Amino acid sequence: MGDTGGALDELDDGLLVARAAEGDEDAFAVLVHRHGGALLALAYHMLGNLPDAEEAVQDALISAWRRLPEFRGDATFSTWTYRIVTNRCLNVLRGHAPPVSLNAVPEPTAHGPEGEPARAAESEAATQALAQALGNLPSAQRACWILRELHGMSYAEIAQVVGESEPTVRGRLFRARRTLMKEMASWR
Repeated sequence: MGDTGGALDELDDGLLVARAAEGDEDAFAVLVHRHGGALLALAYHMLGNLPDAEEAVQDALISAWRRLPEFRGDATFSTWTYRIVTNRCLNVLRGHAPPVSLNAVPEPTAHGPEGEPARAAESEAATQALAQALGNLPSAQRACWILRELHGMSYAEIAQVVGESEPTVRGRLFRARRTLMKEMASWR
């Protein structure tokens, strides 16, 4: 705890993880600050509400802190924590299926004065339809779709996060996209 936050902010994740594994709480705090927003967004997209998402991330970060000495560096810290958060969310989803909200999906802006209220209503309805369709996907497919489409992860990264092979991830994404395309066909 001798370094100031500013000096720690300059370190890469690998050094911060090493320091945190040795008990440096400030180093772990920098990692949480650096990755916490993305982890919360992931949990929110998977669970559909902020209180459950915050709880899942908090539980995951507590687990990560406790398990840091076991972290071997086979994956990056962010991939490792994405996996912990994803697993926590999947466990929550197995217990109950909360409604999924896609408020983070940007709505297209209406250009020009013609039909703005109608366009806004249609966009809101389409967003709700997508949220419903996403909520109907099996949780493993939903996790893969969210990690790929909303978090921009590669197939290899998703495979590490969900603990499956790349072909399994590709298959889940294919099935998720096919289902979403069918359910959203009327919105094309």
